[in-house]
Amino acid sequence: MLATVTDRRFTDDDWIFERELDGLRTLSTRDGWRPRLWNRKQRSIDLEFPELVDALSEFGGPRFVADGEIVTVTDTPRRVHYYLFDLLALDGEDLRSQPLIRRKALLRNAFRFHDPLRYCEHRARDGEAYYQYARAQGWEGLIAKRADSPYLGGRSEHWLKFKCVRGQEFVVGGFTDPQGSRAGFGALLVGYHEHGRLRYAGKVGTGYDHATLRTLRARLDLMAQAESPFADETREPTAHWVRPELVIQVGFSEWTTQGRLRHPRFGGLRGDRPATDVVREPS
Repeated sequence: MLATVTDRRFTDDDWIFERELDGLRTLSTRDGWRPRLWNRKQRSIDLEFPELVDALSEFGGPRFVADGEIVTVTDTPRRVHYYLFDLLALDGEDLRSQPLIRRKALLRNAFRFHDPLRYCEHRARDGEAYYQYARAQGWEGLIAKRADSPYLGGRSEHWLKFKCVRGQEFVVGGFTDPQGSRAGFGALLVGYHEHGRLRYAGKVGTGYDHATLRTLRARLDLMAQAESPFADETREPTAHWVRPELVIQVGFSEWTTQGRLRHPRFGGLRGDRPATDVVREPS
């Protein structure tokens, strides 16, 4: 189940409000055996997060399907937390038709929440005040959810996203040559899908560390193609084109009247998001 971006901010007794987490959306499953972790592409990521598999084995029940977000703490050594916010099934019972507020109550009792497992707390009512708090704290945003909503596959109006920081995913369609002493590449050329075409949104030249510049360039070289994947003319004299398969997160200040990103900054790779799903989100 996915949230729909909205510019409305509201308070409503029929809705609850959760912090929007900046991580990897992950389903966890267990059916009497060892737990499994799945990303949004339905690819197993057990080997990438063995500590979470161990925690689910120890602190979860024998049979469940849960939804949550893996958040990596960027320090050394690496620490990860798995925030659980929904429960789709428990002990063989399909809970997707049950109201969200009941699913969350069952979730809280179904697991023992010790690090790295965490329960995603919510606030009832007070959506506007909570949004102002989220902005002051520098959060990504809030997710507003109808308390009585079932769990539905795909994007839904029952879950709404209040964004504090403007940003979204974009598809990489090319890159430019590095200048001076910079390694790897100068900027990534990015876009989004609209009516079956990849529209050009601009170039993203900041937010990379040295290692990311090198590793991304090696990956892009394996994706090279002769023609531009963009439907729009892209006037970049040193552009190199790639298959439009790689998805990145980009933060930016606003859209220009020409449909380009202003002050874009690289925010990381999104291996969990199919490139074909990336569209321009409402401002």
